[in-house]
Amino acid sequence: MFGGAAGLTRRSRFWAKAANRRELAVERAAKKEAVEELHEVFKTTGVAVVAHYSGLTVAQMQKLRMQMKQAGASVKVSKNRLAKIALEGTDVVGIGSLLKGPTVIATSNDPVAAPKVAIEFAKANEKFVILGGSMGSTVLNVDSVKALASLPSLDELRGKLVGLIQAPATKLAQLANAPAAKVARVIQAHASKGEAA
Repeated sequence: MFGGAAGLTRRSRFWAKAANRRELAVERAAKKEAVEELHEVFKTTGVAVVAHYSGLTVAQMQKLRMQMKQAGASVKVSKNRLAKIALEGTDVVGIGSLLKGPTVIATSNDPVAAPKVAIEFAKANEKFVILGGSMGSTVLNVDSVKALASLPSLDELRGKLVGLIQAPATKLAQLANAPAAKVARVIQAHASKGEAA
């Protein structure tokens, strides 16, 4: 079948091609899985912020990831071509034009969490440059991301709302108890007068 040195060369080329095809199939499957995962993130996110991260150290990126996680947000680094494919059919598809160069995408359901952390991180790390973002189908420029970051978070707003709702109830309870206390003091005063007489 294969004879001598020429046979070994043909056999080795055959097996090399077969191994290469297997590697390509595995790579395609991994890319498809990454696109599907990103698509789900983009489909369910409330806000996405895009930034350049070239020049950041691994430790700085880990710090960014940790801060985002603590705020209820997440950070994704992906090949721009794959991210653009994942954006198709989502509300945040408008950020596709920002995906040029080494980009990172921060997402959160809370429309304030990701922008707030990104802006604070950018202040401390000049190599982290915010390009823009998207809130739903609305594309945001850098100033819009900064404006979002200056708003209170959903948790802060909920706390304020609960405080506003509880304040009138507390005042009503105080007012309802006040007349009863006054009546009790008047009765006590009359009773004291009666005992003195």
